[in-house]
Amino acid sequence: MIPSARPLRIAILAHSTNPRGGVVHAIELADALTRLGHEAVVHAPDPNGKGLFRAPLSPAVTVMASPAGKDVADMVRVRIADYVRHFEVPANRRFDVYHAQDAISGNALATLKQCGLIGKFARTVHHIDSFGDPRLAEWQTRSIAEADELLVVSALWQAQIISVFGRPSATVGNGVDIERFASRPRAIDREVRTRYGINGSKVLLAVGGIEARKNSVRILQAFQQVLNVHRDVQLVIAGGASLLDHVSYRRQFDALLSGNDVLHRAVRCLGPVPDSEMSSLYRLANALIFPSVSEGFGLVVLEAMASGTPVVTSRIAPFTEYLHETDVVWCDPLSVASIANAIAMALTEPLHSRLAHRGILAARQYDWSNTARAHFPAYERLVERQHA
Repeated sequence: MIPSARPLRIAILAHSTNPRGGVVHAIELADALTRLGHEAVVHAPDPNGKGLFRAPLSPAVTVMASPAGKDVADMVRVRIADYVRHFEVPANRRFDVYHAQDAISGNALATLKQCGLIGKFARTVHHIDSFGDPRLAEWQTRSIAEADELLVVSALWQAQIISVFGRPSATVGNGVDIERFASRPRAIDREVRTRYGINGSKVLLAVGGIEARKNSVRILQAFQQVLNVHRDVQLVIAGGASLLDHVSYRRQFDALLSGNDVLHRAVRCLGPVPDSEMSSLYRLANALIFPSVSEGFGLVVLEAMASGTPVVTSRIAPFTEYLHETDVVWCDPLSVASIANAIAMALTEPLHSRLAHRGILAARQYDWSNTARAHFPAYERLVERQHA
């Protein structure tokens, strides 16, 4: 088995240097594999030359990113080509395992395999998107169909892959760093509160930016209802560094916000924030509001729970796979009233304190080293085939 065999050199390919769920997973997986004695190297296209949002234990490789237009499909095409060009150099292919975390890197590896430059590769499917652009849909399909090993983070997407592709996959799950995401206040928390003007007596945090999948418009509508009761509550929205185009949805959100002065003053849209400040934002919040309509797993839920922050989330898979009935306050993500009611419940004692305590205990069950070990059977099969 891999854990006791010679150390492997594993190339883990992400689509971006920004703090999106799949990129966080790639970094944490690489760090866990490194701690287990392997050399796991994260790769990512780097259009700004700033490197990954957080440095992994093993030095990352930032792939030179060519100029690309604003069209998403054009950008994806260019990034696939950037990856192919990088790995066409023999010195960049000294790995035992190639592991794509997304459709961009999956297509690059499929092309390299087709050209005989690499052997087999693995693809983690965090979620499957519905694209209006046929090129994006085709690239997504190819990255899954041509992978030799498929991995997923939840049973929801395992079932989808069987249904759509007729292929099995292994569930590897996710983890959370309970040292980094912890409830104990730190000095930086005060600085973060001041920097972003977080001054509400009650603070609600939404993470992931403003987009349809995150249900941002309904979050805002629900918050408006809560604001009618708790006049000094504040909504803080963090993140949003996405490769996809969310402009039209953002217009809907902004229209609601600009039409109401009271609501506008109570909302802070921070955009992407430094990784070093995320743990503070969780601790400063009285609740995480995460009624997503679609997720691969929802890592921020574990991060909030580990921080002692109660969570409001959707009663849908994948959340219902790993959360127990009493871990969070559940809501119907398609109902503004349900989201507003769940927020009100999460702010009420004694439930608020019970959720904070329960969340810390529940988060401790999710260890990145277990996630890393779940990859070993697939890695072993890739290595065996490559040397057969």
